[in-house]
Parts: sequence; C-alpha cells; structure tokens
Amino acid sequence: MTINAITMKTLFSLIALAAFVITPWHAQAQDPIAKLDVAQLGPFEHHNVPGGIVIIPLGINANELEPSVEWNERAIATLASAEEWFAILGVPLNTEAGTHYINIRTGDKLRRLGFEVIDTSYEEQRITLKNNSKVNPAPLDMKRINAESARLGKVKRMRTKTLNAYEFIWPVEGPISSTFGLRRFFNDQPRRPHGGIDIAMPTGTPIVAPADGTIIDTGEYFFNGNSVFIEHGLGVQTFYAHMHSISVSIGDEVKQGDEIGTVGETGRVTGAHLHWSLGLNGTWVDPTLVLADD
Repeated sequence: MTINAITMKTLFSLIALAAFVITPWHAQAQDPIAKLDVAQLGPFEHHNVPGGIVIIPLGINANELEPSVEWNERAIATLASAEEWFAILGVPLNTEAGTHYINIRTGDKLRRLGFEVIDTSYEEQRITLKNNSKVNPAPLDMKRINAESARLGKVKRMRTKTLNAYEFIWPVEGPISSTFGLRRFFNDQPRRPHGGIDIAMPTGTPIVAPADGTIIDTGEYFFNGNSVFIEHGLGVQTFYAHMHSISVSIGDEVKQGDEIGTVGETGRVTGAHLHWSLGLNGTWVDPTLVLADD
C-alpha cells in the first residue's frame, strides 16, 4: 500500500469516527419535533431561540437507563416518552444563533449531539426610576446585592429528580405590562434583558402557584423585593418578585391554584405588578412556553 493510500485510509477513518461522536441533530430529520406527542413530555413547547426551550430526541430507547445530559457544564433535564429519551433544555437569552452541542453519557459511553438555535429579536424598553439608588446602588447596597446573587445562584441550582408539573396556569390574570426578553434601559442605562413577564395588578391581588411544586426560597431582595421560588421538578423553577405579602415558607408543598402571596410594589418598580419568571437548567426562559392555554 502506498503512503498516499495509507494517508487517505486514515483520513476516512477519522471522518467516520467524528461522524459517530458528533451527531448533528438537524441532520437527522427535517423537523423531529413535528410528529412528537409532546403531551408525553410535560408542558414544554419547543421553541429553539434565545430565551426558548429546545426538546432534543436522544435516540435512546425509553426502556434503557436514563442518560446524563450536560450543556455548558450545566445538568439538563431528561424525560422519556413511550419510545425514547429526550433532553429538555432552556436556552439563555445571550446565546448566539447556530449549532450547539450537548454531552450525553450512558454508562461509560460519552457522545455529543448537535441542536440548532435560531436568531430572534426582542423589543427595547426604557424605564425611568425616581430612586436612582435602584439603578446605581451605593457600595453598601452592592455588598448586599452580591450576597443575594450568591444565594440566588445556589437556589437556581436546586432540582429534584421527578417532574411534578405537567400543566401550568397563570399565577395572576391581568394585563401584561412587560413581555419576556425586553432589552431594558433604566434611566437610559442598559441592563440585563427582562427574564420574565410583568403582570400589572393592584396591590393585594392574590398570586397562586401555577403548578405543583415545593417552595425552595422566600425573602426580601434589593432589586426583586419580596420574592418566592418554587421548584417543580427536574430543575424547572418559577420565580415571583415585587410581592406585597408572602404566605408560604421554605419547604412547603404547594398544589396548582394554592395562594402563595399577593401582588405588591416592593424592590425596583414603578408601580404594583407581579414579575413572573420560569427557570430551566438555571436560566430564564419564556414562561408562555409551558402554559396550557397558549
């Protein structure tokens, strides 16, 4: 065999190995979710944009052991339909469009699987606050904010192994004053995109749990005011901010429709409203993607 023949044989072997290890999801089917009975996989709606949810078929039979899935060093929720395992992944708002890869471990085998994120645009929102300390906090306030951020980081990593919520409802029904994903400016200064939905309702309006879950945090925060976190299983979390009153405690089990507190205007606000967020693998995604009536 000539040197060129050996080189070409080696090249083809490497290409074949790469094709086995890195499997682009978009190459498997034109639209693998279109024919999927998503009712088997909880309340999630597939919307592969920044701030959306991606449902990824893993090609692993449902009768096999549950695989372990990671993306960007974060654990990703997995659920099984009647036929196979799927990854349910929340896409951060700052994710660039293009092909991304998850790591899948089954036993001692590790492989990568690609999925596509499609670009989208969110509107701009400019808010004027009279209290400038909520825009440019003093050093003492920053010490508090940093401590709260560390605490919230731990809360957002909490997850139980079983999904408890297969249907979500609105925690408050009212006019939407701010939609998810808005590019926000406070007193003309750019800040993080809006990681939730603002529902404008009078102070004292009851807030209910949109689905079954466990209270994993409550407290009064500098920016968020009176707040509650609910974990619904597999790291699916909902977050409620600017509340007037809180009627639950850490560790409480709540059912869909149970009151958890009331609407208020605590923290960084311009008026009474509920800020409602949905978390998945530690990032905020559009809450409408789990609502039963959307």
